[in-house]
Amino acid sequence: MVDLDDYPIVTEPSESYLNKRQLVDYRAERENCLEWLLTFGKNPERAEGYAEGTVKPRCYRMDRFYRFVWDHEGGYTANITHEHADDWLGHLAQRDVSNTHKNNCLKSLQMLLKWRRHQHGLAEWEPSFRFSKEKSSQPRDYLTMEERSAIRDAALEYGSVPSYHNQSPAERERWKRYLAQRFEKPKSEVTPTDWGRANGWKIPSLVWVCLDAGLRPTEVERAVTSWADTENCVLRIPKEDSAKNVDNWIVGLRDRTATFLERWLEERETYGKYDDTETLWMTRQGNPYGTHSLRYLLHQLCDIADIDREDRQMSWYAVRHSVGTYMTREEDLAAAQAQLRHKSPETTMKYDQAPVEDRQDALDRMG
Repeated sequence: MVDLDDYPIVTEPSESYLNKRQLVDYRAERENCLEWLLTFGKNPERAEGYAEGTVKPRCYRMDRFYRFVWDHEGGYTANITHEHADDWLGHLAQRDVSNTHKNNCLKSLQMLLKWRRHQHGLAEWEPSFRFSKEKSSQPRDYLTMEERSAIRDAALEYGSVPSYHNQSPAERERWKRYLAQRFEKPKSEVTPTDWGRANGWKIPSLVWVCLDAGLRPTEVERAVTSWADTENCVLRIPKEDSAKNVDNWIVGLRDRTATFLERWLEERETYGKYDDTETLWMTRQGNPYGTHSLRYLLHQLCDIADIDREDRQMSWYAVRHSVGTYMTREEDLAAAQAQLRHKSPETTMKYDQAPVEDRQDALDRMG
């Protein structure tokens, strides 16, 4: 049996769209589809499934397609047709998004209809048209302004669960099972406190701080509570903790980021695993965040935000490089050098270039 705990079976927008009976039917539809794709989808004759890293981002796009169909039909249906698929392609063709995104949506649609063909006897679908291939307009090594905003929003959604008091007994039992697995404890020991813990401030504070301060992975790992000066909306990083170990640094934070960080510091005091350490953020396993855990987190956030990463080198440095790129644009190299804690101005010079959005605007003006 395929473990689907980490997959978005029913996203929040879809859950809010459906009544309870429709929700049961849609959940079963999605579970059957994902289990088949992960077990048989790539090559049904050889029982070879698609990789998790392929299915998960496309899972979100399939869900968007279902919601498009519901809007088109004026209500819920799980009976997806070729006409629905062609209509969605037409909708995508008119959207002002990259062809890379459109092609990834097409791949997701083909994957869904492949399952429908094998499991429901639907005829093979041939798209009415395809999108031309293009090199990504987004640099591989940094987040665009739009993506930075989307990652902030995704951090607020990451791992969240519905309110304990707004759940029916049956729904509460399902979420108890989920939280028991997430926090590695018996289901009988899951309490309303765990609902609050799931909706806590650790991930939002970590992500928002890094989007402001451009922390390197090693700086996230070294971060301690004494760095946080939430009253003045800054991080104070002593030179012995700085990755380059050259000077004390004062790094500015947004007001909202400082608020999230302050809430996390208060919440952090309630967790026993932090009793004997000043480490600011730790994983579920009680370890400081490192390169691999941060990359995994960023990939999860990209999936939630529907950011294409299939042809990009999406490491945690994409966050840091975005800070340098846009701080240089909005202020100057001196501001970027201070915010990124560069010893040498020459290091910051690589950010002295117009972001892709500015170059695209210039081309529009040039005619």
